Amino acid sequence: MSVQTRVKERAEEQATAMSADQQATIRMVANDLHRLNQSVMKAVDAGVSVELIRSARHHNEGNWGDLMIPVIVTQGQH
Repeated sequence: MSVQTRVKERAEEQATAMSADQQATIRMVANDLHRLNQSVMKAVDAGVSVELIRSARHHNEGNWGDLMIPVIVTQGQH
């Protein structure tokens, strides 16, 4: 099954008003998210459930970003 998340495309669409450095950083985040999504799908196909939860929020000069941790559940756990 191939799921189209369009993470990279959406990031590029939103990057038009950003500096070149900001655009490069956003492309890196989009690429990493794409790989994360692929890994989550592989984990689900291997028989585990994956939930991503915000563990913290990083702040710097009025900007912020969510930091995530995975919660993994196997079929035998409740």
